[in-house]
Amino acid sequence: MTDIRELLLSRIRDVADYPEPGVMFKDITPLLADPAAFTALTDALAEIAERTGATKVVGLEARGFILGAPVAVRAGLGFIPVRKAGKLPGATLRQAYDLEYGSAEIEVHAEDLGEDDRILIVDDVLATGGTAEASVQLIRRAGAEVAGLAVLMELGFLGGRARLAPALDGAPLEALLQV
Repeated sequence: MTDIRELLLSRIRDVADYPEPGVMFKDITPLLADPAAFTALTDALAEIAERTGATKVVGLEARGFILGAPVAVRAGLGFIPVRKAGKLPGATLRQAYDLEYGSAEIEVHAEDLGEDDRILIVDDVLATGGTAEASVQLIRRAGAEVAGLAVLMELGFLGGRARLAPALDGAPLEALLQV
């Protein structure tokens, strides 16, 4: 696993003062552009999906789509997008959550999830945990079980893991990289 961590870290670019002064943005686009790194990432996340017994993968808008869809294909599972409110046609379930400055809402097609489903949530970064926590709540409201949460990178200094622990209720949280 050390080799994959080194490979992934070597393909993540730090961008200073983006999107605002004082922020060090972790840009994953060089990783996505490298077929060997993107394949290694997809394989590692698919292995988590298999290990957790997931039946479907949920990807969180927007980079969670980029990572989650190939993970679902690799693991032989269905893929469900969780989108910002107002982006999905038809009947949806919606979940509001608080941001540092304000609030937001996410939604999912309720018919895509059922009581027999075990969902692995996939995203690129775990920061404060607000979006992930809302997605856990949304999945449970749809009647499905949360098998776990898998992210490429966890920004530990922001406390997302501690925030998510009660919501995950024992489901694993796996980060391939911790920054």
